[in-house]
Amino acid sequence: MVEQDGIGRRAALAAGLTAGVAGAVLAGGTAEAKTNERPFRADPPQRRPARPNVLVILGDDLGWADLGSYGSPNIRTPHLDALARQGVRFTDAYSAAAVCSPTRFALYTGRYPGRLRGGLEEPIARPHEQIGIPPSHPTLASLLKDAGYATAMFGKWHCGFLPWFSPIKSGWEEFFGNLSGAVDYYSKISSTGVDLYEGEVPVESLDYYTDTIADRAAGFVRRRHTKPWLLNLNFTTPHWPWEAPGDRETSAEITRRVKAGEPNALSHRDGGSLEIYRKMVESLDAAVGKVLQALRATGQEKNTLVLFSSDNGGERFSYNWPLSGQKAGLNEGGIRVPNILRWPAAIRPGQVSHVPVITQDWTATILEAAGIRPADEYPLDGHSLVPYLLKGARPPQRDLFWRTRSARALRRGDWKYLRSSSGEALYNLAEDVREQANVAQHHADLLKDLRTRWEEIDQGLLPYPS
Repeated sequence: MVEQDGIGRRAALAAGLTAGVAGAVLAGGTAEAKTNERPFRADPPQRRPARPNVLVILGDDLGWADLGSYGSPNIRTPHLDALARQGVRFTDAYSAAAVCSPTRFALYTGRYPGRLRGGLEEPIARPHEQIGIPPSHPTLASLLKDAGYATAMFGKWHCGFLPWFSPIKSGWEEFFGNLSGAVDYYSKISSTGVDLYEGEVPVESLDYYTDTIADRAAGFVRRRHTKPWLLNLNFTTPHWPWEAPGDRETSAEITRRVKAGEPNALSHRDGGSLEIYRKMVESLDAAVGKVLQALRATGQEKNTLVLFSSDNGGERFSYNWPLSGQKAGLNEGGIRVPNILRWPAAIRPGQVSHVPVITQDWTATILEAAGIRPADEYPLDGHSLVPYLLKGARPPQRDLFWRTRSARALRRGDWKYLRSSSGEALYNLAEDVREQANVAQHHADLLKDLRTRWEEIDQGLLPYPS
């Protein structure tokens, strides 16, 4: 059996995993089992859809299986599961990096994080250094803005600090959110002080952050727009600190400890639980539901391209089964993420795709959907999926590349090359998605080929600073 996207054995395995997902979901009592998904097949429209509105929603440290539609046995996510039923669910979607900042660099520039100095930070954490996305570098927002789009970002930026960097300096006309990697959900304090901005002006808000930025996003959608728009909605949920809605006492304690100068108080390693985590993810789902409802209420749903993903794999309370590893590592659990795409004007609902895709592909896809060609001096590293999604073309045939200071990985088809502190490994993901059987000694030539290709890509990127 070979489906249109030509994945072969991986498609068969993923179909089995999907059935397992359904069983796991039903065992947990959730009604959103993915029992009616069809393998993806493009349905070319008779005429090209108008330039779409674009809504990109990022969860923060959300695990691959933290949604009901991806197999979570106990977290209820009805709004995101409905989004999956209304569009395409990707089983083999990846973040560009295993931590926050580099993935955001890739999304905003469409390029490998290592093209820019700031993309080498894992993540950006020093507010007094000039490290970030240069305002002169084209971004998804600046390119869409130049093409007549309204642009806005609500939530987490994490691509450089003021006075040098901000969303406003990089093409977003509106911004309400935090510049750093994490803030307390109520006080908005970070390791550098209170971190909440309207544009580039500090502001105060003591409401639960997930709800606050969702309300801002819903308000943006409800405005009367005279031109298409781009909205980046970047939740900090379910990133630490471990605070569910209503956990004001926990917030007060963490805020006190941060103000007292306690190192790493915000990372909250002495707190959290599976129950708190469940409530945080469910609050994320409810917040997404508010924004999707605003799309329906304003009649903009049909021609709005909605993309949901995570900036990297989950942390210690995430559910990643059957993947191994987590955030900061290059095993599948650190980089494979939930990924849902809905565009009713162009793509049929109820589909699942097993094509490997990565963050910067979505930048290229959005730009092509909007009819925009990037500047020649800043070529994209991502590959547009528009021909695959809208025209029935074969998906891009290329290698997916990752690196950290201490590890490297490359995926080609079913094969994954991984080098870490444990040594070199080669995995066949179609047969061993959990990455437990290192078959490098059985495929020495392939291992060498993938290693060589990784080194070729790496040579074109900036080296990590010593």
